[in-house]
This record gives sequence, C-alpha cells and structure tokens, in this order.
Amino acid sequence: MRAAVINGNKITVKNEQNLTLDQKKGAIVKVLGCGLCGSDIVKFREKISPNGTVLGHEIVARIVEINSETDFKCGDTIVTSHHIPCGKCVFCRSGNVSMCEHFKKTNIIPGGFSEFVYLSEEHLKNVAHLLPENLSEIEGSFYEPLGCCVRAVHRADLKKNSTVLVVGLGSIGILMAQALKAHGMNVIGCDLIDERVDLLKSFGIKSINSSNFEDTKKYIFEKTENYGVDAVFMTSGADKAIEFALKMVRNGGKILVFASTPKNFGYANNEIYYRELTVLGSYSPAPSDLKESLELLKSGQVKVKNLSTVYEFDKIDEAFGDTIANKILKAYIKIS
Repeated sequence: MRAAVINGNKITVKNEQNLTLDQKKGAIVKVLGCGLCGSDIVKFREKISPNGTVLGHEIVARIVEINSETDFKCGDTIVTSHHIPCGKCVFCRSGNVSMCEHFKKTNIIPGGFSEFVYLSEEHLKNVAHLLPENLSEIEGSFYEPLGCCVRAVHRADLKKNSTVLVVGLGSIGILMAQALKAHGMNVIGCDLIDERVDLLKSFGIKSINSSNFEDTKKYIFEKTENYGVDAVFMTSGADKAIEFALKMVRNGGKILVFASTPKNFGYANNEIYYRELTVLGSYSPAPSDLKESLELLKSGQVKVKNLSTVYEFDKIDEAFGDTIANKILKAYIKIS
C-alpha cells in the first residue's frame, strides 16, 4: 500500500507493507480522503515527529475487512477519530478526557495519509460513525476538527447570548464561530485577511478585519456597551494575539485558548488577578463531543462546503507547502 511519510523537509509517498487483521478485533479501512490538520503542520514543521511518520487523522474511509462485535460491516463508509479515552482514570472522571494516558497512546495505524488504516475495536465502539447520506466525503472529514470545537464550547461554559469574539478565521476559527452560534452565542469573528472575514459573513456571522487595532476596539466596545466581549476564543497562533485578547475581553470574562504560539508567551498574571479573568485551554474531543459534531454537520447548523482545497495523494507535499504559506484555508488529500 502507499503511504505519505515525513522525509526530512518533505512529505514523500512511498510503498509500505499491506495491513491485515490477522485475527485481531477491529477493521481495515480503505481511506477515501483525509483532512490536513494544523497539528500535522506543527509536527512536520517543528520536526516533532521523526522521519518515516505517517501523519493525518481526519479520515473518511470504507471498511474492507472487519472482525468486530459492532454493527459495522464491509462496504460501510465511516468517519472516525483517532484517540479513545479509557473512561476510568482520574482525568476521565474529571471530564479531562484528552489528558487521559490511554487517550494519548491510542491512534489509528499507521496514520490517515495512507491508502489503508487499521482501526481497533475501541475505535469502532467509541468514535466511529457511518457517514450520513447527506454529507460528502470532504464534509465528513470535518467530523473530528469540529468535535474539537464543540469540546471548546462546552469547556467555556458560557451563558446563552454571551458575546464571543473568535480571533483568527482559519478553518478552525470558521468552525468555532459556527459551533458557538449553534449553541446560542452572539458571535463576532476577526482576522487580518479580508477573504476569511467575508467567508464568515457568508455564513451569517458578524466579522471584521482587525488590522487596525483602534478601529477594531471601537467596533467591539460599541457592540458591548463599552465593556468588552464576554469571552475570546483564541484560534490564532500569533503571539501578539494574546495582548489583543486581553484588551478585548471584559473584566470577569473568559479567554479560551485553542492554539499554540511560537514563543509560548503566557497571559499576564496581574491582568488575570485584578480583572478576575478566566483563562482556560481546550484540546481534543470526547466521544460525546464527536457525536454532537456529526449532528451539527448533518443538520447543516455548521457548514463546511468549499472550505477545503482538494489535492491528489501524489501532491500531498504541495498541500503541506501551500498550507504553511497560507495560500489556502484547508487541504483535503484525496487518497482513493
């Protein structure tokens, strides 16, 4: 089978050993396509993952071999996530499923950018679902990233009609804004790129170009009776966005961190203390978040059509390059 592996500063498609169940529980799936996640970019660009690693986890796939107690069968087209919590540890019992050691250790094998993938019985029982008939394969590939956004909305625990500013309108920012709206929030998005601002507006959500700080602050404070927003969702990985968020959030408000930053700067301690701010992070979804994600996609409450640029498997290195260069919003790698 063919798989795309890290090869120095490139992603190279090469032949790998075929996968078989060998009497194991689970399924072998033929990957139809896989979305390119920002975490894949970080692992590749920062050389976190070694040469030979197959990245990718936002897969849509067809079952070709199965040995399972579930109702899935050969020929089913499914979406799945890659990590599964144990449900028993202190982290799972506390609602911090993405901190679970079992969650961190589990994955699809060898990775989503491969013609075939092995899914364990745990995957099939907990995080795999049939692709709804009204969703295309590309739309289905947003199942896991939207699940991450659903998780963040739940973590923030905001009152309905709260005013929320989403900073950074990449694909995750676009998903996050729609997830917040679906949960009854008054959402404003901001970005430095007009095309992204206009895209969010096309989904019926207020959005502004935040290149001019004073104009942005005036707009935000006019919309919030001069208090600032109730919450800021940080989907931008820019260091300077931290100070921006602190200036836009009201006293007593929340900042939800959903992006790493290059210099790993923190939020000012005294700002948090004197202003009674809540700063919290959100990482990966629980199975319940993923199930809700699929419902949001199926019902059309979150729209993802035309967010992705499609690349053939042999062009995957180009997809990585274009994503890093900010030429596209989101890449979808068509594998089969």
